[in-house]
Parts: sequence; C-alpha cells; structure tokens
Amino acid sequence: MSSTMVTNSLRRSQLYRRHIEMGATFEALGDSVVVSRYGKHEEELAQAQQLGLADLSTLPRLGFKGTGTTDWATRQGIELPAQPNRATLQSDGTLVARLSQSELLLASNLHGLSEQIANATQAVAQSSLPERVYSLPRHDSHSWLVLCGSHAAETLAKVCGVDLRAHKFANGEVAQTSVARVNGVLVRNDHGDTLAYSIFSDSSSIEFLWDSLLDAMIEFDGAAIGVPVLRDC
Repeated sequence: MSSTMVTNSLRRSQLYRRHIEMGATFEALGDSVVVSRYGKHEEELAQAQQLGLADLSTLPRLGFKGTGTTDWATRQGIELPAQPNRATLQSDGTLVARLSQSELLLASNLHGLSEQIANATQAVAQSSLPERVYSLPRHDSHSWLVLCGSHAAETLAKVCGVDLRAHKFANGEVAQTSVARVNGVLVRNDHGDTLAYSIFSDSSSIEFLWDSLLDAMIEFDGAAIGVPVLRDC
C-alpha cells in the first residue's frame, strides 16, 4: 500500500506526515496503518540489527489498574510478571508489562492481533469489568516506538539516565523514566537475537521524541525502519 492509498477510515499515527516526508510506504493492519518500509527489506533488516527506529503507535494497547486487577487478569488467562517493573510475552506475542502491583499495560503483537486485548476491550465496551478494576486508554494516551539493534543501548544512553546496557538491564525489565525529557515506560523486549526497547510515552510528545531519537542515532548510522522487518529479526 503506498502512502496515497491510505484512506481516512484507517487509523494513522501522529507521525504519519513525517513518514511520508521520509519516503515511507504503508500497509494496513486491522483498522489502522503502519509503515511497511522505507527502502528494500533486506537493507532494513540489516539496519534493524544495527540501529533502527520503528513507529508502532497504531497497534492495539490497553491498560488496567486497581486493587482487583491482578486477580481479574489471572482469570482472563493473562500470564503476569511476578513483580512490578517486569514484562512477560504471552503465547500470542502480546506484551504484558506490570507497572505496579495493581497496574498493567498490554500491547499487541507485531501483527496487531491480541485475543487478550480484544477480550479486555470488549469487557470495557460492555462495562463488564469487576469492581476495583479500571481501564486506561493507552492506545490514545501513549505512543509506541521501538528502538532496536546493537547500538540501541548506546543511543539511549545519550537521552536517558537509566543504565540500559544489555548486561545491566535484562530482557523483560521495565523502567518508568524520562527519555529525551519525555516521561514514559521503557521495556526491553528483544526481537529474536536483536536487542530492542519498546518506548511508551505521552502521545502529545511523540514528534519531539521521534526527532530526538533520530538525532541521537546519527552517530551510529541509525535510521527509521518499517514494522514488518521487526517480525524477521
């Protein structure tokens, strides 16, 4: 799908115009679009392994909080991290981050599919959540970027005060911190053997954060990449 084929009926990222300016092509995922690629797939795969930045902001995600959240999520078949500031991948690729004893963030797999998010969204729509469980509209409130590659930790060291080096910050760890002076949730979530960090931050700051990360990546020859290439890492 080329950029000229994206219709207004599909959900678009706030970075959509920036992607067009950078020569992106797009593909549809459900009711939204993501960047398919900027260049050849083989070149983007090599870029992702070195240093790449992808925009996943149109993919489904949802949050829950409240003292009843843990018990409710367990009953839904969600595998929870044992402690706060940890994340667990579900069998379908859904990422579940535990931000506190009673707050969860759920993000879909790279195909934009998650049975758990779909079921939870339906429960919210039908107002069937139990007492002491409250939904948080993370799809609207938070953007989602992925920074990946062998130089990802070095890049983040330029804009974040947390030591995110691979031997210090394990796969599945979560940091609630500031990235380029933008508050957010940072999750190490490797794609295969490729080091990767998911960054969830205030949607209103997405353009500033995107530009700041691209600027920090210049030293390591980093570049923006499409979403499909992450599936092949």
